[in-house]
Order: sequence, then C-alpha cells, then structure tokens
Amino acid sequence: MDISRIISVICIVIGAGLAIYSQDLDADKNYYMIGGIMLVMIGVYRVSRNIPSKHAEDNEQENQE
Repeated sequence: MDISRIISVICIVIGAGLAIYSQDLDADKNYYMIGGIMLVMIGVYRVSRNIPSKHAEDNEQENQE
C-alpha cells in the first residue's frame, strides 16, 4: 500500500476512535467529537481523491470510438 493511503486510513481510525471515546467523557466532549469528525473527513477526502470519476471513463471511451 502507498504511504499516503496508510496515513489516510490511520486518520480515519483515530478520528472514529476519538468520536466514539468522546461519548464517554463528561467535560470537553465537544472538542474531542469535533476533532474526531475532522480527522475522519480528512481521511475520507484523501482516500476519495484518488478514485477516478466514472464520467471520466465514459468520456474516454466515447473519444476512442
């Protein structure tokens, strides 16, 4: 696996852990929840930007014909 993908997966896992852990805290749980959600969103964005668009593949096939 690529190092960028590993970092993205680690961000997702740590972010999800923080978001779940914040449910058990009494004080300052909003900050942990916000941080966890931010890490999850950053990780998902980093993973999804490497997935090619379906429409790009369709356009390439039309241009070849």
